[in-house]
Amino acid sequence: MKVLLLEGIHPDAARALRDAGCEVDVRAGSLSEDELVHELSGVELLGIRSNTRVTPRVLEAGKDLLAVGCFCIGTNQVHLDEAAERGLAVFNAPFSNTRSVVELVIGEIVALARRLPEKTQRMHEGVWDKSAKGSHEVRGRTLGILGYGNIGTQLSNVAEAFGMRVIFYDTADRLAHGNAKRMGSLDELLAESDVVSIHVDGRPGNAGLFGADEFAKMKPRAIFINASRGMVVDDAALRENILSGHLAGAAIDVFPIEPKAQGDPFESPLRGLDNVILTPHVGGSTQEAQREIGHFVSGKLIGFVQGGGTALCVNLPQVAPPRPPGVFRMAYLHRNVPGTLAGINRAVADAGTNVIGQSLSTRGEYGYVVTDTDAALPEETLSTLGGSPQTVWLRSWRL
Repeated sequence: MKVLLLEGIHPDAARALRDAGCEVDVRAGSLSEDELVHELSGVELLGIRSNTRVTPRVLEAGKDLLAVGCFCIGTNQVHLDEAAERGLAVFNAPFSNTRSVVELVIGEIVALARRLPEKTQRMHEGVWDKSAKGSHEVRGRTLGILGYGNIGTQLSNVAEAFGMRVIFYDTADRLAHGNAKRMGSLDELLAESDVVSIHVDGRPGNAGLFGADEFAKMKPRAIFINASRGMVVDDAALRENILSGHLAGAAIDVFPIEPKAQGDPFESPLRGLDNVILTPHVGGSTQEAQREIGHFVSGKLIGFVQGGGTALCVNLPQVAPPRPPGVFRMAYLHRNVPGTLAGINRAVADAGTNVIGQSLSTRGEYGYVVTDTDAALPEETLSTLGGSPQTVWLRSWRL
């Protein structure tokens, strides 16, 4: 099985895939749409991070693709509906780099509150600027978290242990951790927060979520942090609020347009501003996080192609079948229409085989069933099922 891994994915991923019998091609950088279309011939598993765009055109070119692994949290760089239409499973790592992002944000909160970016710059310029002006402790300050998911909740716990008061706002129902307090609206959160940290996902509805109006509603001299998605924030409006002095500082790890490869030029209206930390999308880029992501996502890809498992798949029904040795397995992705399961079991019975185990799940337009039998199903049975109008794909093998 041929695998293409892009964007410097941790070597543990390539090692695991090779150990599973795959031929792995590793690339350090991302590929453009044209380049990816050219490279996908024969590729059955594709591994990317956040900079590679898997568009409908790319998916059309990937005739041999079975699955895409996003070795990161986000999946908005993949056209998920088109991937599902083609029966391609998409996996990500929703938990693996959570701690790394949280530690970066905590460090930035302290650095910005103490105005360390400009202090260290002055020292490098040979200027001794020993002053407490504008420098504050974070203990007792209010942290407002916009987006209270995996990262937001862990940030809540660490910040509270650090002595901060935590408030949060999320459109989904979320259980408050520790002494954190849910706010009824974003406006309420902005009015009370000394620090605002954004941790929302990359769904299209979040584009332009935070702009001039939201900055205006923040407390004077508050701090702003974005370690979520670049398209969420209007960086030009942020620049104006830093220059006017309305905000005391900012830390930005993600940008609307990011360079494709290491060493490429970087442009942003936020360059050159005092007490603004700019980092090149490294929130999850620790060795610990990248190793865990490499292990997690490669494991999901291997589990899918070897066992048919789709647990934590983001675009297809999720099934986590056991893997008893020696059984004959049939994995069947189909349109979610009534009677499909009954038809499968009827075909199995007519073939004179016995069902040992079966796992089924549906998700929107699709259903996915994994059936284990005590004998191999005849080619005629497999051909009949595979040719059904509701079939997306059917695969069979022996465990």
